[in-house]
Amino acid sequence: MGIKKIKFMCTAFRDGFQSAYGARVLTSDFLPAVEAASEAGISHFEAGGGARFQSLFFYCNENAFDMMDAFRQTAGPNANLQTLARGVNVVGLDSQPSDVISLHAKLFKKHGITTIRNFDALNDVNNLVHSGQAIVDAGLKHQVCVTMMELPPGCTGAHGPDFYTEVLQKILKADIPFDSVCFKDASGTSVPSKVYETIKRARKLLPEGMIIQFHTHDTAGIGVSCNREAIAAGADIIDLSLAPCSGGTCQPDVLTMWHALRGSEYTLDVDVDKVREAEEVFKECMKYYFLPPEATAVEPLIPWSPMPGGALTANTQMLRDNGIMDKFPEIIKAMGDVVRAGGYGTSVTPVSQFYFQQAFNNVMFGPWEKIAEGYGQMVLGYFGKTPVSPDPMVVKLASEQLMLEPTTRPPLELNDEDPTKGLNFARKLLKAEGLDDCEENVFIVATCKEKGLDFLKGKATLGIRKIDPAKAADASAPPEGGAPSKPSGTYTVSVSGHKYAVTFDDNHAHVNGKSYVVDLKKGGTPSGAAAPKPTPAATPAPAAAAAPVAVETSGADLSDVTAPMPGVVIKITAEAGTHVNAGDPVLVLEAMKMEMKVNSPVTGTVAEICISKGAQVASGQVLAKVGA
Repeated sequence: MGIKKIKFMCTAFRDGFQSAYGARVLTSDFLPAVEAASEAGISHFEAGGGARFQSLFFYCNENAFDMMDAFRQTAGPNANLQTLARGVNVVGLDSQPSDVISLHAKLFKKHGITTIRNFDALNDVNNLVHSGQAIVDAGLKHQVCVTMMELPPGCTGAHGPDFYTEVLQKILKADIPFDSVCFKDASGTSVPSKVYETIKRARKLLPEGMIIQFHTHDTAGIGVSCNREAIAAGADIIDLSLAPCSGGTCQPDVLTMWHALRGSEYTLDVDVDKVREAEEVFKECMKYYFLPPEATAVEPLIPWSPMPGGALTANTQMLRDNGIMDKFPEIIKAMGDVVRAGGYGTSVTPVSQFYFQQAFNNVMFGPWEKIAEGYGQMVLGYFGKTPVSPDPMVVKLASEQLMLEPTTRPPLELNDEDPTKGLNFARKLLKAEGLDDCEENVFIVATCKEKGLDFLKGKATLGIRKIDPAKAADASAPPEGGAPSKPSGTYTVSVSGHKYAVTFDDNHAHVNGKSYVVDLKKGGTPSGAAAPKPTPAATPAPAAAAAPVAVETSGADLSDVTAPMPGVVIKITAEAGTHVNAGDPVLVLEAMKMEMKVNSPVTGTVAEICISKGAQVASGQVLAKVGA
């Protein structure tokens, strides 16, 4: 019997970017690596979708459709370019109506995509029916998904071969058109024996010749073992990545998997020497991007979470941005309880983010004191049916806090009735801003909301974590005269009892959406010299809005409106002089991909707005003052 060649999809330029860099990578930086990979004979690429859609508008100030066009041009006309879609959520965290789902498929076909991998994090097959049909109707190949994970130790029910086989049978019964099937484990926690048994059963259920693809991450250190078991059970294609974003939170490396198969009856369909050359090009492309240490490590505690590789580094980076990375171990521990109570949705976007947000809230505010909106909507049924029933106590709390009743209605039906969703609503927003309502713009606004509008208005900010080559060279040299190195990162600074989040970047300090040139030296102000005043930087922070405003509130007792956690001010809902009741929102923060209203503690008049839109704020920082 000859050696069987196993095909693979290269995930480096989508899932690899998400898992290692929080999806924040500029197109021009990685295209040389795509070209090198193509020259090495790789012709099947994951090229967009998932987090690599919104992140381009949110953090890279790039148009995702332009990125897909450039990818197609670089990879060539014959490459199989595949993207990731989240069923009724398509490429966002929120679910969408029918018209947005259909336009998603149409536009991705227009911009060079061949195949769309389509999954539902709850394995609710109803969420795959319309989205799958739309993909096929647009002339694309549809890869339907069953999502996998291992439940935290001590949990039982769902997430085993019986459950996955049942999901696949429901897909077949629903007559969803598809060209291939993927078993997708975003957390890399499914044990090898279950992977083998699941795919073995699927091979018997599916028509002869149907392609089965397997996807996992190496976060728990068993990615190679799971791939081997998938191949042995009958999988045709596996997902692999390229260094520097391979292993750890990413997929196993092409070269690692090739090595693991040596001496067996299988081998990868690849020229390993050419892949080695391509990886050297890729490493050069990415050398100035910050690679968090947790991205390259095996995390033994992941089975107790389980945290997907694609979400882990994105969340740790947000914790770093907000100066609370020390909370990460507690959050990971809290995730086990959140999964247990949440109905066992698979830990993959958007559910993985819901799990993390709720675990974050449980750590920051106390267990179940604050239900995260996405998590609450999930347990209440607004994203579909969870594999098992959520904890009744948590459902009750979610209903009370979110002021929503539980529902069993399909999300698509609810979304089609929602006047604040859909293409017509997006067109109205574009028209109000005087923007072109071409299909691409409409879709951007429908899926990215205010941040999509900001991008189209030229107000998007750049949020990539990349080292300036010139600064990197300076940093490698020892400081002259023994001078201390300049600080970087975000610090909480207390002044006269008020807390401020100050981000230092070389000789710039960013405070409340404004940038200042600063000169930090060891020791105090020289004797007899006046303390220098900060000088505004030549280019202020792009997100900064108008300066803080105050009004006279003679004789009034002022109450502080403070930030409940670190975050970024994304909306100011009350101006100085506005009357507010206790509990009315004054501002909206974004923290850990959550929008959080900051409410007035008293009834009265807003006396002062102390920050600007776009400001990074610290926990406990005074954001506004209200005169009672």
